Amino acid sequence: MLTFELLKTEGQARRGRLTLNHGVVQTPIFMPVGTYGTVKGVMPRSLHDMGAQIILGNTFHLWMRPGLDTMATFGGLHAFEQWHKPILTDSGGFQVWSLGAMRRITEEGVHFSSPVNGDKLFMSPEVSMQIQTTLNSDIVMQLDECTPYEVQGKLTTESEAAQSMAMSLRWARRSQEAFAQLNNPNALFGIVQGGMFEHLRQASLEELVAMDFPGYAIGGVSVGEPKEDMRRIMAHTPHRLPAHKPRYLMGVGTPEDLVEGVRCGVDMFDCVMPTRNARNGTLFTRYGDLKLRNARHKNDPQPIDPSCTCHTCAGDEGVSWEKGGRGGFSRAYLHHLDRCGEMLGPMLTTIHNLHYYLHLMQAIRDALDDGTFAAFVQRFAHERSLGV
Repeated sequence: MLTFELLKTEGQARRGRLTLNHGVVQTPIFMPVGTYGTVKGVMPRSLHDMGAQIILGNTFHLWMRPGLDTMATFGGLHAFEQWHKPILTDSGGFQVWSLGAMRRITEEGVHFSSPVNGDKLFMSPEVSMQIQTTLNSDIVMQLDECTPYEVQGKLTTESEAAQSMAMSLRWARRSQEAFAQLNNPNALFGIVQGGMFEHLRQASLEELVAMDFPGYAIGGVSVGEPKEDMRRIMAHTPHRLPAHKPRYLMGVGTPEDLVEGVRCGVDMFDCVMPTRNARNGTLFTRYGDLKLRNARHKNDPQPIDPSCTCHTCAGDEGVSWEKGGRGGFSRAYLHHLDRCGEMLGPMLTTIHNLHYYLHLMQAIRDALDDGTFAAFVQRFAHERSLGV
């Protein structure tokens, strides 16, 4: 089940409301990535407190471990990981593609060796739909072939991208048929492919729209292409998708990418960047990125972001440093935890980065509600350019 209400627009930017089987999602929205049934280092309660409305699960990895028998025992992923709001699962296509030499792609599907124990396995549109039905995710993704930007230093040609796109379209049809046969009560999204070629993107888009999916994703970006190519596809594709259906840009990106994506008509985003960067000491703030491992933070009493109200920066009271709150953790303390390899360090930095992303999206929604999105974009860019 999926309903999407378009509440307001400003240029191509959209403010919407997405209703799914496990709840309502206000868009535009960022979706934290929970690969193995957990957003690394973050409890469900913390996700709720920071404003997460929908999270990702990874079809491929959950199929590998713990497996479908365990998932079926719990009736799906929600009860297994104790997250009772909506979940989107990817199809497994990107993970299979990333196996490289360990996989062989044919028309029927993908033959590959398990990265866990070496077992010979097979992923097809039908298998992907079966796995995702067992997971009971609110949004299911078709199995697609992720068109690479380059292979071993050689750029993907137009002909190669066209062949890959055509296979993804055939797999889209098979995914749709299998999804219907399984009587899955959730929503299946089609994925626009076509590499870095706008006319192929257009052809993919038109065929998928004719298949009448409940929602659409833009795939095949964040696969190693230069930023300007990613932005070019972002400018081309989202606003050409049906206005009355949700639009999801897969695997993107930086805070600047999210703001630009919204400006181009995207409703939904996911990316490992806030969680992965948090574990590596790169923290996002209103005034630019902070490198926690820099020695200059060794004795700094300030929190990561003096304007932030997350638990890491503002503690239980939730009052930011710049408004007089002193309940958060200092840069000096977080620098110390990182230097010592203490597990609390990445837990606290992950809470901050996800809070930053989710509250950035809240600020975007507020600006769209108020009709001030254009002014918000200018202010956001100015503040981020100031530096920490």
